[in-house]
Amino acid sequence: MAGGNWTRVSEFILMSFSSLPAEIQSLLFLTFLIIYLVTLMGNSLIILVTLADPVLHSPMYFFLRNLSFLDFNLVIVPKMLGTLLARETTISFHGCAAQMYFFFFFGVAECFLLATMAYDRFVAICNPLHYPIIMNERTCAKLAAASWFPGFPVATVQTTWLFSFPFCNTNKVNHFFCDSPPVLRLVCAETALFEIYAIIGTILVVMIPCLLILCSYTRIAVAILKIPSARGKQKAFSTCSSHLLVVSLFYVSSSLTYFRPKSNNSPDSKKLLSLSYTIVTPMLNPIIYSLRNNEVKNAVCRTFYKILGLRNCIL
Repeated sequence: MAGGNWTRVSEFILMSFSSLPAEIQSLLFLTFLIIYLVTLMGNSLIILVTLADPVLHSPMYFFLRNLSFLDFNLVIVPKMLGTLLARETTISFHGCAAQMYFFFFFGVAECFLLATMAYDRFVAICNPLHYPIIMNERTCAKLAAASWFPGFPVATVQTTWLFSFPFCNTNKVNHFFCDSPPVLRLVCAETALFEIYAIIGTILVVMIPCLLILCSYTRIAVAILKIPSARGKQKAFSTCSSHLLVVSLFYVSSSLTYFRPKSNNSPDSKKLLSLSYTIVTPMLNPIIYSLRNNEVKNAVCRTFYKILGLRNCIL
């Protein structure tokens, strides 16, 4: 253990954006509140519409409902809004651990769920005749469970291990939520073994689903190129374009955050990058899947027309 005094920490202080003027923090509060509400409404709308409309009772929309349920905003934004509005920057020791746990859990689950959705598109495009047989309800349930499960051991081991360390007298977390790197800086103990585990775990969690996605889309690209008509190619590509865009946004933003060289990774720049994949990307997901998907738009239209008692929905 490193020299010096240390005490048992009962709470942490999230530095968040406290260095900014009060006027800027108020503007950030309004901006993040709007993004939060848009994300909640968008994800809720996708879940309700895909459940209510029989046309959307297919494997693709089953996995989309799972993706809409995985929302970083529910874990991070409420506390961040409190720090910006009421300047209540403290978070309890167990509250910090819980926030980190669910952040890891949802993040890992989303990585594997995106890979599962890529496999679903691969089967739909490369084996269309056998798609209903391969992607039956039982298989979809198993794939969804397999996507959610890795989050439990990863989040449990990493969070429990990190919060078992002793912390120094300072309890100021230079971030807007309890992420592993800023909390780890407060530890008064040798953390080399934990850091090795964290790096290996992060690489595996990111690379395994990423490789599965690349394999799926490589096979999809080959299959699309074999389609003789341009219209057929466009139709096949349109079925996976939304997912491909969501995957790109998720992996680019998270990779820039966790795989940048430490020399180029100041706390302020890390906060900005973290905002991209914890707040902005979750907001874009339902927008991408609704605005770029005619089936979802038609289903939303039919649902609202049904609620209003109208007969026809024409987009």
